[in-house]
Amino acid sequence: MDDNRYATVPRVPVRLSPEGVDQHGENARLRALGAAVEVELPDGVTAWAVTRHEELQRLLGDPRVVKDLGQWGAWQRGEVPESWPMLSFVSVRAMTATDGAAHRRLRGLVAQGFTARRIESLRPRAVRIVADLLDGLASDAPGPVDLRERFCYPLPIMVICELLGIPEERREELHALSAVMTDTTMDRAKVLAIQRSMYEGLGALIAAKREKPGDDLTSDLIAAREAGDRLTEEELIGTLLLMFVAGHNTTLNLLTNAVRALLTHPDQLALARSGARPWSAVTEETLRWDAPVGRFPLRFAVEDIEIGGDGGGAVIRKGDAILAVYGATGRDELLHGPDAERFDIGRESSRHLAFGHGPHFCLGASLGRLEAEVALPALFDRFPGLALAVPAEELVPLPSIVSNSPRSLPVLLTRD
Repeated sequence: MDDNRYATVPRVPVRLSPEGVDQHGENARLRALGAAVEVELPDGVTAWAVTRHEELQRLLGDPRVVKDLGQWGAWQRGEVPESWPMLSFVSVRAMTATDGAAHRRLRGLVAQGFTARRIESLRPRAVRIVADLLDGLASDAPGPVDLRERFCYPLPIMVICELLGIPEERREELHALSAVMTDTTMDRAKVLAIQRSMYEGLGALIAAKREKPGDDLTSDLIAAREAGDRLTEEELIGTLLLMFVAGHNTTLNLLTNAVRALLTHPDQLALARSGARPWSAVTEETLRWDAPVGRFPLRFAVEDIEIGGDGGGAVIRKGDAILAVYGATGRDELLHGPDAERFDIGRESSRHLAFGHGPHFCLGASLGRLEAEVALPALFDRFPGLALAVPAEELVPLPSIVSNSPRSLPVLLTRD
C-alpha cells in the first residue's frame, strides 16, 4: 500500500471545538480536506473524522470496524485519560458498545419489546400530548417563548418515559443528567458522578418493575429471554440509559432543528403547509441537512483500512478511532449535488445516515419520525405566523462535539 498517495491529508490533527461553536463550518472544512481527516477531540485524543456519505456508509457496515473499546490502540497504550469527558460514549454496557454475536444477542432481546406495532400504538398518545402542549403555548401567545423548552422537549420526554415506565417525578432529573452527559466541555469527575446518579435511578426503576411489572418496555426487557438467556443487571441499566438518552435527546434536537429550518426557509414551510410536499419530507431533509447527532464517537479499526482516494484519501491504521460525522455526510455534494448546503424538502433524494447504518442502525428511528410527523404540522396549523424572536445567527449551539442543535429557540406565537 503506497501511503504517499495520501500526502494531502494534514499531518497535524484538526482540532474540533468542544463547545460546538460552528459544527457545520467545521464539517465543511473537514470535507474539503478529504473523506477521512484526523481530528483532535478533548484532552488531545485523536480520531479519524469520516466526512463523505459513501465512505462512512461502507465503514458502518464493515466488519473491520468495531465498537469494542478494547480494540482502541490509544486506550490499550494508556493514552486516554480517565478524565476524558467523552468516555461514557464508548464505555456504556449497551448495544452501542458491542459487536458480532454479543451485539446480536442484546439487540435481539431488546427488539422483542421495541416492535413496530408498539411504536405505532404510541401515535394517539403523541397526538394528545401535542394538543395539550399547544393549548399551553396558546395561553402565552404571542410570547416570546422558548419553543425548545416548551414544545420540542416535553413531547419526546413524555413519550419515552411512558414507553419505559419512568415515573413522572424522575423525568426532569434524568433529563438534566443526560443533558450534562452529552456536554463535551464538562469535567469528567462531574460526568462520572452524574452517570452514577443515572445508574442508581435506573437500578431503582428496574427493582420496582421486578416487584410490580407494568405494561411498559422496562418490564418487557426484564422478562425478555431467548433460549433461557436474559439481560444482566448491568446490561439492563445500560440499555435503559441508551434508550432514554437517545429516545428523547435526539428527537428534541430533531424537532428544534426542523422548526428553525422552516422558520428560516419560508418557501419550504409554504410547500409543507400547502400539501405540495409531505411533512415526512421535512423530517428527512432536516435529518440530512441538520442532523440532531452531528458526530457519534467512536468506532475502532481492527486492521488497516484504506479510505477515499483521488488525492483526498487516507489509511486508517489498526487500532485507530473513527468518528462518524453525520453532519458532514448529510451535506456531501458528491451525493447531493452542488446545492447540498441548501435546505430543500423538494429534493429528489434526502438520503442520510442520521440514524446510522448497518448492524447499529437506530432501533428508535421510527419513534423519532412518528413524533416529528405528529408535532410539526400541528404546531404550524395552530400558529401559522410562528416566527423567530431573535435573528437566527444569535441562536447559541449546545456545548457539544456530539449533539447538534441550539440551546434555546425563542419564538413569537402568532396566528397570522
